[in-house]
Amino acid sequence: MNRGSILAAVTLAIALSAGLAQAKIAVAPMDDAAKAKAEETKAKAAGAAKKETEQLAKAQDRVAERYKKSHGKEGKPEARIEAKAAKPMAAAKK
Repeated sequence: MNRGSILAAVTLAIALSAGLAQAKIAVAPMDDAAKAKAEETKAKAAGAAKKETEQLAKAQDRVAERYKKSHGKEGKPEARIEAKAAKPMAAAKK
C-alpha cells in the first residue's frame, strides 16, 4: 500500500468514529419518584447557590469597606498608615 491510501484509510476511520461518538443514547423515561427526587435536588442546589451568592456579596462588601477606610477617597494610603511605617525606620537610624 502506498502512503496516500493509508492516509485515506486513517482519515475515513477517524471520520466514522467521530460520527459514532456523537450518537445519542436513548434515555429511559423517569417515574414519579425519580422526578420528585430530581426536583428536590434541583431546589436544594438552587438554595445553596443563592446562599453562597449572598455570602460572597457580604464578603466583598466587607473587603470594600476595609479598603475605603485604609485608602481614603483618593485611593492613596492615608498619612497615619505611612507614619506608622516610618516610625520603626526612624528608631533604627538613631
